[in-house]
Order: sequence, then structure tokens, then C-alpha cells
Amino acid sequence: GHAGPNEQSDPVSELPEIIAYGFDGRGKAVRLEAGQIDDASTTTYAFTWVHLRRDNEAARSWLEASGIDSFVIDALTADETRPRCTVHGEGVVLNLRGVNLNPGAEPEDMISVRFWLEHRRIIGVWVRELQAVSDLTLSIERNQAPTTPGDLIAKLALRLADRAEPTVAELNERIDVIEDEALGQTSRQPRTELADIRRQAIALRRHMVPQRDALTTLEIEDLDWLSARDRSRIREAADRVTRLGEELEAIRDRAQILHDELMDQRAEAMNKNTMLLSVVASIFLPLGLLTGLLGINVGGIPGAQEPWAFWLVCLVLLVIAVAQFLLLRLFGFFR
Repeated sequence: GHAGPNEQSDPVSELPEIIAYGFDGRGKAVRLEAGQIDDASTTTYAFTWVHLRRDNEAARSWLEASGIDSFVIDALTADETRPRCTVHGEGVVLNLRGVNLNPGAEPEDMISVRFWLEHRRIIGVWVRELQAVSDLTLSIERNQAPTTPGDLIAKLALRLADRAEPTVAELNERIDVIEDEALGQTSRQPRTELADIRRQAIALRRHMVPQRDALTTLEIEDLDWLSARDRSRIREAADRVTRLGEELEAIRDRAQILHDELMDQRAEAMNKNTMLLSVVASIFLPLGLLTGLLGINVGGIPGAQEPWAFWLVCLVLLVIAVAQFLLLRLFGFFR
């Protein structure tokens, strides 16, 4: 079978420039070669899907020759995109994002995939490889193809959520480990790791919320070519994205609460140390004053010529120190 287009880590050299399928509307599809795309008439297939790499020199020329509006072309080839759904005439511009699962990449560096959806045609544009698209093409090769354009988008949106779930679960596990360490008093004060978890959760959620809105918008738009089943599947995908967004929000809040708790523990430990130093200083301050007075080089110091005077002074200092300790304990400093 045909290898998935996004299985390799180098999108420029390994991925096909153009992915194209013709669908029969009953769960099967035919892989189209580059020369067959323009010849694929609407009567041959129930609908077609063409997926182009944006940086391909011929991609924009193909888009311009495909008859779609310049507004749509600009939306498909924009440098920066956020998840959104915009109805334009009888079609829809839909931008989605998925977690970056490529080797060495940060998951929160989410990858965009852009679509122009019509009744019998889907045009997609990709910039970097996205494993959810690979999952979709592999299912098509196994004769589990979408039956409508809405079904294709719903399946892709669900795969995007499936691919994001392990990343969210990993963040939850990392929080759990830190919580166990904090409760078990074995905390290593992992403030840097907590900050990293919170940053990832915020970055992922920043795209999950508009992605939910985009899918919800697509579901409720008055488009004749979206069936009730398509809308139901798209609603299911939107619910999955909503749940992921709520989990990410909970992770962010847990990380902040745990960070505050660790800082409170650290502040309490510092307060205890400060109090101990203050007690020690308060005990030795009068003792230092007495020894300082006896150590000045002036005449008239009592017992300067007596051999027992040193031991008497030591005894007096010891009595004063014990008396201070008992007094401080009475005031509750050592509880």
C-alpha cells in the first residue's frame, strides 16, 4: 500500500508535493496522479481531495488555475494561521491545528492544516507534516475512506484530537509526579519543570479554544452539502476538542496551585531558619556584651588578678544563657 505522506521527519524532501484522491462516496477512494487531478471530472467521483505543499512552486499556480477566489488562495497560503471557519459563497475556509509529534519538536508548536471545502471538492494546503493527515490517508488506503467532504473533515478533526490526547495525558502525569513529591516531602522544588508544564498547557490551549469554535461554527452553518451525520460527527470532534481544552485549563491551574504551594513551603522553611538565627542571636547578644565589657583594656576590671575569676565569668554566662533559653521557650519560640 501507499505509505502515509507524513511518516517521515523531513517534510521538504520526503513528503509528496501533491496528495490527491477521488472518492466514490461509499467508503472507497482512488489515488490520483498529478496529471489526473485536472481531468477528474465531478461526474467521475462523488468528491475529490487535493492536498498541496504550500512551498511547492507549482502549488500557487495550481490553486490559481483551479478557479477558487483569491481570498481563499490567500487564506490557504498565509504564513500565520489560527483555527477558524469562514463561509465564502458556497464553500468554507477551514483552518485547523494539530500537535507537533515530529522527532525533536515541541508538541505545543502546533502545525496548521488549511482547507477549502465545497460540495464535491476539497483543497488542502500543508506547510509542515502532520501525523493526523497521515492517519487519514492510511485509512483511505485501507478502504475506510470518508463518504462526504464533511465526513473527511470530521475524521481528520477526530484524529487531531486523538493525537493530542497523549500529550495532554503526559502533562497530567508530570503534574501527578510533582504532586506526589510535594506531598511526600521529597520535593526537589521543580519550579522550572512546573513553569514548562504551564507554558505547554497555555500554548496548547491557545489553539484548542479557537479550534473548538471553528468546528462548532462549521457544524451550525447553513450548508446544504453537510448532512445530519456529518454535523453529528463534527459536533463529536468539537466536544473532544472542548474536553482537551478543559483538561489543559485544569493542568494550567494545577501547575499554578502547586507552584504556589511549593513557594509557601520554601517560605515557611526560610521563616523557620530566620527564627532560629534570631533566637541564637538574641541569646548570644547579651553574652557578647558582657565578654566585650570584660575584655576592654582599661584598669578596674573585677577579678583581673584572681585565678578563679575566669571560671566565675563562664559560670555567670552559662546561667544567663540557660535563663534566656528558658525564657524564650516560655514565650513559645521553640514550639
